[in-house]
Amino acid sequence: MDSSGKEREAVQLMAEAEKRVKSSHSFLRGLFGGNSKVEEACEMYTRAANLFKIGRFTIAAKHHITIAEIYETELVDIEKAIAHYEQAADYYKGEESNSSANRCLLKVAAYAAQLEQYQKAIEIYEQVGTNTMDNPLLKYSAKEYFFKAALCHFIVDELNAKLALEKYEEMFPAFTDSRECKLVKKLLEAHEDQNCEAYTEAVKEFDSISRLDQWLTTMLLRIKKSLQADEDFNR
Repeated sequence: MDSSGKEREAVQLMAEAEKRVKSSHSFLRGLFGGNSKVEEACEMYTRAANLFKIGRFTIAAKHHITIAEIYETELVDIEKAIAHYEQAADYYKGEESNSSANRCLLKVAAYAAQLEQYQKAIEIYEQVGTNTMDNPLLKYSAKEYFFKAALCHFIVDELNAKLALEKYEEMFPAFTDSRECKLVKKLLEAHEDQNCEAYTEAVKEFDSISRLDQWLTTMLLRIKKSLQADEDFNR
C-alpha cells in the first residue's frame, strides 16, 4: 500500500475511533461496557498514528497526544498516558519541533512525580530547563522547571535538594533571585531546623502571591509529611 493508501486507512480508523468514543458517552455506558469502547478507540487511534508516522511524524505525534488524553480523562490509566506522551515527544523531536516535544515531556514529568518516579521527573525538568534557559522567549519558564526539579529532589533527600539548588543557580544565575528559589531555601532551612510552622508560613507566603496548583500542593505536602515524621520521631 502506498503512502496515500495508508493515509486513507488512517483517516478511516480515526473516524471509527471517534464514533467509539462518542458512543461510550451514552447514558447507559456503565451498564454496556463503555470503557471497552474507549479501549477499542485507543487501539484504533494507535494504529492510525502508526500509519500516519511514515513521513508524517507531526500528525502521528498529535494522535498519540489524543490517545494520551483519553487515557487521562476517560480511562484514568496514567502509565499508558505517559507512554503515549513519550511517543509523541519522540515524533516531535524527529521533526525538530522542540517546543512541542517539551510540552509532552513536561506532561510525562508531572505524572512521573505523582507516581513517585522522582528521578525520571528530575531528569526531564532539568533537561527542559537547560534547553529553555538560553532562549530569550522561554528563559523565564526555566525557573519553574528547576523549581519543580528541586522539589522532587527534596522529597527524596534534603542534601540532594541543596546540591541541586546550587547547581541550578550556577547554571542559571537568574534563578537565584526568583521567588521559587527563595522558597526552596526557606523550606530547606525549616526542614533542617525541624520547624514545621516555619515551613507552613513560607508556603503560605508564596501562595499569597503565586497561587499553588494541585501538583505543587501535592509535592509540598509530601515534603511536609516527611518533616512532621521527623518531628514526631525526635520527640
